Amino acid sequence: MKNICLLGASGSIGKQSVDVIKRYPHLFNIVAVSVNKSIDYLEYLVDTFPSIKYVCIGVYELYERFKNAYPNIICYYGDEGLNQIAVVEETNYVINALVGFKGLIPTLLAIRAKKDIGLANKETLVACGHIVSKEVKENRVNLYPIDSEHSAIFQCLKGERKSNVEKLILTASGGSFRDKNRDELVNVTVKEALNHPNWSMGQKITIDSATMVNKGLEIIEAHWLFDMPYEKIDVVVHKESIIHSMVEFKDGAIKAQFGTPDMRIPIMYALSYPNRLKIDTERLDFSKITQMHFKPVDYERYPAVKMAIEVGKKGGSLPTVYNASNEVAVDAFLNSKIKFLSIERIIEKTINAHTNISNPSLEEVLASDAWARDYASKLIESGDID
Repeated sequence: MKNICLLGASGSIGKQSVDVIKRYPHLFNIVAVSVNKSIDYLEYLVDTFPSIKYVCIGVYELYERFKNAYPNIICYYGDEGLNQIAVVEETNYVINALVGFKGLIPTLLAIRAKKDIGLANKETLVACGHIVSKEVKENRVNLYPIDSEHSAIFQCLKGERKSNVEKLILTASGGSFRDKNRDELVNVTVKEALNHPNWSMGQKITIDSATMVNKGLEIIEAHWLFDMPYEKIDVVVHKESIIHSMVEFKDGAIKAQFGTPDMRIPIMYALSYPNRLKIDTERLDFSKITQMHFKPVDYERYPAVKMAIEVGKKGGSLPTVYNASNEVAVDAFLNSKIKFLSIERIIEKTINAHTNISNPSLEEVLASDAWARDYASKLIESGDID
């Protein structure tokens, strides 16, 4: 029985995790959950899963309200509450479906508490991969990828020797603006950016998909997950999102994981590994697939991918800065404070202004994140972006 702490329960990955978990009550049990402000959904979860003993809520007024309404449930609040709920003794598996850098510390604490991790929070490895990877080994826990691309690679590598791997190939949909050139992106709206052609995702990751920052983050994440040098990680644009990623071997053979764009598949695999459980997803019908398209990433069209590879190779605190400046810029775009193309410029300017720290400690990672957020915010406030 996996007794689960679900962080970020009300987000897209969180809700799909709940859908998977409730199908197999004899295998999976939710003991602890966190939401930011979706109090109605939290009440639904508590009423649906009597096993829930702990909750964390991100908004203080809602935390007070829920605590009074459910006196038999232990309530935590805010970021510190995430740290507390991630290590409760009754759980043995943490699904981290939080969005952004706030997922780092709960992941580290859960690893130190000897809990296995189902990781959808890619920022954990982007910002602090050198420390997280070391802690996973030292604490002898398992870290299972939930991102569809990394789950695909994880599946393709099963039973294979690392020495036989020639290349990891991440696929990218190209996002909501994949058919537009850069001149056409100057005045795109938030609504247009959030209209992803293939996947149903949260706002932040949908914008990251449109800029392809998401793919940049995934390259860095793949480096740490699979201990693979950047020279052996490639990206191809595959607009149909049928192949979720591939592995090429030194003999020229390529293994790929195919499937419909349904996040419940990688969630289920992360929870049930090494087994596979049945789920009523839409099945891929090859008789209806007339063609698939692939093309290399154009770094001039998607400079955020090139920046990610560069900061990944340099390492140190630069990946932290890349991620933090993007989070600030995406939030500003979603709130109509900047234009779409300004996201990339804010990331670039923040990276260029940063003094890299090689092999940073956790405290230096946190400090670099705070510095980058402050610098990017001041750029936005000053309007000095171009």
